[in-house]
Amino acid sequence: MVSTNVYRKHENFLKVIHSYYQLTKPRIIPLLLITTAAAMWIASNGQVDPVLLLVTLLGGTLAAASAQTLNCIYDRDIDYDMLRTRNRPIPSGRVQPVHALVFAIALGLLSFTLLALFANLLSALLAMSGIVFYMLVYTHFLKRHTSQNIVIGGAAGSIPPLVGWAAVTGDLGWTPWLLFAIIFLWTPPHFWALALMIRDDYAQVNIPMLPVVAGEEYTTRQIWLYTLIVVPASLLLVYPLGVSGVIYGVIAVMLGAIFIKKAWLLLNNPGDKPLAKSMFKYSILYMMLLCTGMVVDSLPVTHQVISASANSLQTLISAISSFT
Repeated sequence: MVSTNVYRKHENFLKVIHSYYQLTKPRIIPLLLITTAAAMWIASNGQVDPVLLLVTLLGGTLAAASAQTLNCIYDRDIDYDMLRTRNRPIPSGRVQPVHALVFAIALGLLSFTLLALFANLLSALLAMSGIVFYMLVYTHFLKRHTSQNIVIGGAAGSIPPLVGWAAVTGDLGWTPWLLFAIIFLWTPPHFWALALMIRDDYAQVNIPMLPVVAGEEYTTRQIWLYTLIVVPASLLLVYPLGVSGVIYGVIAVMLGAIFIKKAWLLLNNPGDKPLAKSMFKYSILYMMLLCTGMVVDSLPVTHQVISASANSLQTLISAISSFT
């Protein structure tokens, strides 16, 4: 009997932990961390301090988890009304809003303290600004009031590379702001593709997402436009900034070509939900691989291989020329 009670308490404890874990919307966080890490690798010329990397990513995780938890608290009314979100911890009654608020505040304070002590104050302030912007500007003022909510609110999700760059350098130059701009421009086609998939859910709770307000055809035109802007914007890291090289450039062009193709297909088939789903999934892969390309291109070994290959090619050409 005693062992049964202990097992039940243990099982209940794990359920509570899982509920709080769900509040943080953990599937969203990895992509934010990838953009943070990419900025850190570029800022350190491919030689990032592993301890600083770990601290910054942990601080970023805590900040993102805090922001998402606050979002769950604020949106609990519409989450309850949508079948897709009704089973989330707060609308389902598994977590009380006041407890979630304490949890969110604790996460935010831990993030700020960790970054301020082990990285620098600028990175801590930037992470905190991301929480405030996401909660106040996007969730409170924009999400329920304008179809441009994602366009303006996308700034919150664009802050992680600023945090990563600041953690390494202690300041902000042109490069981190370009990384910010790339993610900012990428956000609308990414999120509007999702909004096309779940348009009816947003309409049910009167959230003015672009497909609800302006229709599918207009939304796909906007997706096409933003995709045409973000792909060349991603190449500005190669020229004129020159912080990334040929490896990243090739990767960015290849990924961008596929991104544009998918946006074109969606433009010509605005009501096709499988195409919208394909666009949404690829947009995630696009950003992940783009950031991976930034990291690989920044590594000293990559530059050594390219230099050695160029020297070998030059030697070969010289040898051939000597026989002609």
